[in-house]
Amino acid sequence: MRIPMPWPIFVAAIALSACGDPRTVEGPAGAVATSGPAANGGFVIENSAVIPLHSKAVGRDYEIYVKTPPGYGKPENAGRRYPVIYLTDGPYTFQVASGLSRLPFSQDRFHEFIIVGLSWAHGDVPAASRRRDLTPWRDPEIGGVTGGGEAYFTFLKQEAMPLVEARYRVDPANRTLVGQSYGALFGLWVAFREPRLFANYILTSPSIWFDKGEIMKAEAAYAASHKDLPARIYLATGSHEHPGPGGCAGCDNDMVADQARLAATLKSRNYPGLEIKTHVVEDGFHETTFPVGLMRGLQWLYLKG
Repeated sequence: MRIPMPWPIFVAAIALSACGDPRTVEGPAGAVATSGPAANGGFVIENSAVIPLHSKAVGRDYEIYVKTPPGYGKPENAGRRYPVIYLTDGPYTFQVASGLSRLPFSQDRFHEFIIVGLSWAHGDVPAASRRRDLTPWRDPEIGGVTGGGEAYFTFLKQEAMPLVEARYRVDPANRTLVGQSYGALFGLWVAFREPRLFANYILTSPSIWFDKGEIMKAEAAYAASHKDLPARIYLATGSHEHPGPGGCAGCDNDMVADQARLAATLKSRNYPGLEIKTHVVEDGFHETTFPVGLMRGLQWLYLKG
């Protein structure tokens, strides 16, 4: 599968998981089991496929990247349905998830799951695509278009997920939504909007500050009308994601404190169906926290006893 070049902030992190220009071609039954160098000299992610999709909800074209685990095609698993993780910012996060899970799968350390990455819109600058699609509200203090989260949620729920789950043996009761930064903000918004759509959430460096902390109002509105939030939520933020001493140059928002405040608020609701786990990644920055947070979140959800 061919992965578009991510925006510069993530270039270094991508090297953790894959190199070159990955590509496979989708076969009639889904993913094609290939690996190693491709004919063009690029690198192929094994058992992966690319599915193009035009979104009527958003009015743009996207790609869906799908990778099945090693046991998916074995005859003895023909009737088995698998957990699935959906990742926003797919050109970055899909590669990381593929690399992080490869050894735990091959060494039988993880319960197997299907990996699905959601691309940025074709023809858009990646930063503009994610800023629009992953923000639930318009924020006049942010340059560029914001507030497209509602349409993107419709794309995810009514177009992308049904397409994937019609082609692959997905267990709809065991879906996980993964997001970083704006993607994590979007994940929180989904949890407070329709928590049963996903059983689990792995959300790193959530942009809780966006639109003057509007997500906290969404949480309060949810709490006012619900007595349970049936989900497992993992939150991780880098220890340097705050201004001042020990923080980072250019950091205007205390994302460590924001995460702690949100977690404390959720715990205070005493929802019987909510499990929440938080982690401050030692020496982590906004640009480096995701791979660490994702692995810890995956271990929490899928590690074999």
